[in-house]
Amino acid sequence: MISVDEALNQIRSHVRAPPVERIALADALGRVLAEDVASDVDSPPHDKSVVDGYAIRSTDVSPEGETLTVIEEIVAGAVPQRTVTAGTASRIMTGAPLPAGADAVVMVERTEPIDASQVRIGPQRITSGQNIVPRAASMRRGETVLRAGHAVRPMEIGLLAEVGRHEVLAFRRPRVAVLPTGNELVTPAEIPAAGQIRNSNGAMLLAAVRHAGGEPVDLGIGRDDRASLRRLMSEGLRSDALLISGGVSAGVLDLVPGVLADLGVRQVFHKVNIKPGKPLWFGVYEAKAAWKLVFGLPGNPVSTLVCFELFVRPVLRAMAGHPFGPRATVLARLTAPIHHRGDRPTYYPAKVTATGDGDTAETLAWQGSGDLRTLASANALIHFAGGERTYQAGDVVAVSRLDSYND
Repeated sequence: MISVDEALNQIRSHVRAPPVERIALADALGRVLAEDVASDVDSPPHDKSVVDGYAIRSTDVSPEGETLTVIEEIVAGAVPQRTVTAGTASRIMTGAPLPAGADAVVMVERTEPIDASQVRIGPQRITSGQNIVPRAASMRRGETVLRAGHAVRPMEIGLLAEVGRHEVLAFRRPRVAVLPTGNELVTPAEIPAAGQIRNSNGAMLLAAVRHAGGEPVDLGIGRDDRASLRRLMSEGLRSDALLISGGVSAGVLDLVPGVLADLGVRQVFHKVNIKPGKPLWFGVYEAKAAWKLVFGLPGNPVSTLVCFELFVRPVLRAMAGHPFGPRATVLARLTAPIHHRGDRPTYYPAKVTATGDGDTAETLAWQGSGDLRTLASANALIHFAGGERTYQAGDVVAVSRLDSYND
């Protein structure tokens, strides 16, 4: 049995560089760029006004004000036709290009129209460059604006569109097969008979894969039968990763490790010093150019989710182009005392709340590894070290947040 850190290190060492693909800009949200992106334009493409007002020569207006002749009106998208000369001004709108001869823009609120062809510039101090953004102030043509490894958010979509990238090279989302196992499982649509339970792990893992940035592949339910498991696992090994829940402990029908070995999947480790989640199994399938990662997750739902968050999620994020790493931990103060028993490090469902004096962590009434209801009320996992100890209210503990999937 190995430690959590050792397990993560061994998993990390088996993650390979992800493949890339060229995709449409509309499909790039949430993806990670696999190439540097350079601008093909200056932005802005011209000196532009940042206010509605009048484009003038700054030297034409004294601190006492001045009356100027209006020679044209320039709106965004138009091209100025006249040059601003001594004693003249152009009416200009926000975003419109600055006309030749002008070096400042006066806000319309600081002016007073006299008639259709004249405007009074009120008393004020005017400086060259006032209310103007110079050409290429944001970026220049040929300048690299995004680097490979950058995750694409809505603002990056806008930037990519601005620089003319209707397609981008991105790391491919990993395809992840999900196989819950057990003779006791029935679908969520069925009423469980005696000895049966609904397949919550399958639905939860499919959602967790999608939430982590992968493309889930539903293999259905694997029964506790070698032939059935072999067929479904063989299908699952066509994906980039295979997640199996159940069948990895030491029971009579815990057949998963043996069937995986028969299929040529090499075990890297089995069992981690953690609660919940001790039976975790991890292996690698190598065949010709294939390189597949396989996780055997415990069958109890909370154990499944904890192992996914700690060990699987970092892999899927790395396979999608993100840096490999566990969730960031934060510190929080316990709101009530709790007595921790057991020699294994424990990840305990909790609710973390931000306060003016830092985060607080409330331990929930967790009823064990099958208690999904309590887990659904949690937004964090508290890390309790192995060993018996009574924690007091106000003690500071490390927690991993579950309500953020972008850290």
